[in-house]
Amino acid sequence: MEQLAGGLELERYTRQLKLLGEDGQKALKEATVMVAGIGGLGGTAALYLAAAGVGRLILAHEGVIVAPDLNRQILMDSEHLGQERMSTAIARLKQLNPHVEIEGYNSRIEYPAAWPWVEAADLVIDARYDFPERYALNRLCVDTNTPMVEAAMYGFEISLTTVIPGLTPCLECLYPELPPQWEPLGFPVLGATSGIAGCLAALEAVKWITGVGTTYAGVMHRFSSLDFACYSVRITRNPNCACCGEGGKP
Repeated sequence: MEQLAGGLELERYTRQLKLLGEDGQKALKEATVMVAGIGGLGGTAALYLAAAGVGRLILAHEGVIVAPDLNRQILMDSEHLGQERMSTAIARLKQLNPHVEIEGYNSRIEYPAAWPWVEAADLVIDARYDFPERYALNRLCVDTNTPMVEAAMYGFEISLTTVIPGLTPCLECLYPELPPQWEPLGFPVLGATSGIAGCLAALEAVKWITGVGTTYAGVMHRFSSLDFACYSVRITRNPNCACCGEGGKP
C-alpha cells in the first residue's frame, strides 16, 4: 500500500480528513478511477477527484478544443484552442495536484478497445455525451464487473445513479433502446449545470471509495438546476436485459 507522504501532500487534505478520516484518505490514495469524458461534466468530476487525492485517474476523450467548449469545460482554456483536449486536461490536473497519477487517451469509448482502461479501474464515471459510447461503456463495466457512476445532464436536468454489475440495473435496463433522434452535439448546455452534475459524480465516487455516506446504487436521483427540485426513485434490474440479464449472456 502506498502511504500518504508527509508535508504538503498530507497538509492539502487537512480539511477533508475531518470528514473522511485517515483510512478514507488512504483509500482514495489507493484508488483508480476512470472518467470517460472530460467535458463539462467529466472534467469537473476529474478536477475534484484530483483535488480529493484519488491516486490514479484514467481519462478518455477525443478531439481538440473548440470555442463552444469553453462555456463549461473547465479543464480547457482559450490559449489552447485547436489543440488536443487530453494533453491540456492532464497538464491542468497535474498543476492542481502533482501527487495524482494520470493516464489519458485521446479516444472515444469503443468495445473492446477500452477494456484495459475499464478493467484497471476500481470505479468508472460515465460522462460521455452520446448513447453509443454510454452503451459500450456500460457493457464493458458489466463484463469486467466494474462499478459505474452513471451521470448525465440535459438542459437544466441532471440524473445520477450508480451501477453495480449483478446487483443493480445497468444502463440498458433503464434505457433498452437507443433514442431515435439523439443529437449528440446539439443539446443545450449551461456550464454551471454540467458542473453541478460533475460535482455530484465526484462526490458519489468519493463516497463509494471511502465508504462514507450512502451511494445511489439502485436509486435514480433527478435534480433540476432551474428550480432546485429533486427526487429519488428505486430502480430494479430487467431480468431480460440484453446486457446484464439472462438474455444477454452467451
